[in-house]
Amino acid sequence: MIPGLLQILLFQGLGEIISKLLLPFLPGPVIGLVLLLLWLMYLKDINTSLASVADTFSRYLGLLFVPAAVGIILFIPQLQQNALTIVTALITSVVLAALSSALILRWLSPDQKGHGKKTREIKDLHD
Repeated sequence: MIPGLLQILLFQGLGEIISKLLLPFLPGPVIGLVLLLLWLMYLKDINTSLASVADTFSRYLGLLFVPAAVGIILFIPQLQQNALTIVTALITSVVLAALSSALILRWLSPDQKGHGKKTREIKDLHD
């Protein structure tokens, strides 16, 4: 379990370094998570210690929402004052996320000939 935890901390540390030096607009843990994902895609395997740590983390993931819920309770007056703006932003972001996901899925999905649209465009360029 220790090697898996070290892997996670290593990638988080790399993400923090990249965030501080190159991409200050992205959080370090997010960059580290993407780096870990790319590393695992490269390896095409997850070792047992990393899987064990991930399973343990996911088992207790709900506890991470407790501080956020307490923070929301503390700011109820501000949330009530800006309720319309918050609801509008939430609805707009959900609709835009769903539409962009659908468009990307449609763009990447195979058509009736069994080729994705982008694959067909690349094939047409070679012909």
